[in-house]
Amino acid sequence: MYIIKDSFDFTVDHGTVITLGKFDGVHRGHQALIGRVKAYAASHKSLGRSPKTVVFTFMMNHYTLLTVEERREIIGNMGIDILVECPFVPMIITMEAEDFVRKILVEQMQVCHLVVGEDFRFGYGRRGDVAMLRELGRRYDFTVEVVEKVTDEEGRISSSRVRESLREGDMETVNRLLGYSFFVEGSVIHGRRIGRAIGFPTTNLIPDGSKLLPPNGVYFVRTRIGGKDYNGVTNIGTKPTVDGHFLGVETYLYDCEDGTDLYGKKQRVELLHFSRPEKKFSNIDDLKAQIAMDRENGAAYFGR
Repeated sequence: MYIIKDSFDFTVDHGTVITLGKFDGVHRGHQALIGRVKAYAASHKSLGRSPKTVVFTFMMNHYTLLTVEERREIIGNMGIDILVECPFVPMIITMEAEDFVRKILVEQMQVCHLVVGEDFRFGYGRRGDVAMLRELGRRYDFTVEVVEKVTDEEGRISSSRVRESLREGDMETVNRLLGYSFFVEGSVIHGRRIGRAIGFPTTNLIPDGSKLLPPNGVYFVRTRIGGKDYNGVTNIGTKPTVDGHFLGVETYLYDCEDGTDLYGKKQRVELLHFSRPEKKFSNIDDLKAQIAMDRENGAAYFGR
């Protein structure tokens, strides 16, 4: 996948089929848009004129469901040809809707087909809408496909719903809306070895500061590290009992004999279920007893 970022000084010399949006989380609604982009391109491949597939994203500064790297990975794995990461700079913020379509989508990106959600708005003051896109499509010779919102029994699937469920620690709903398991990832670092000292060796990582996280507490997780998958129990928080001062993700892995070989390796922790909130214990013995209970509860969750 080719990534266009940090500049508007680019041109695409091939017809494109494009979908636009923030794509925060790349949830099931976003996946439907990307699926239609791929379907359109595939249907024209047999005619010998297959356009390049493009996801055109508007960048958010911080506190997103996916980091920039995570979003790139997910969209790339969906088979998209080009990802545009469009920054919210004054040129874009103040650009009129028609100018955006003509200058960027038509002249620079050679759009032949555009896929958007039914409530898509764009341009200065959000003046552009689906009706305008269709009118501009007739003028500049591209077609517009409007995709209905993906819904479930509670309404439309949206990034705001995912965020709300994440704030509540409702990982089952978060994962259902996303269509995949919400995850945190990073390189395994050396911790304070307190877990090992009290008989529960763990891995530690520091989450990206731009990523939204659920409430601090204990979660049952599935984690991939060193090419292997493990079930586990994760604490997200500051470790108040042992005077922690930074937010970390600490994971006990079932069936992992020796954590010392894991340092420096990339770890992805998928959060499946919120077990309890983080709390401060009066002493290490109480902490040890609670960790033992967390491990037993996790084992029951995974049917061990």
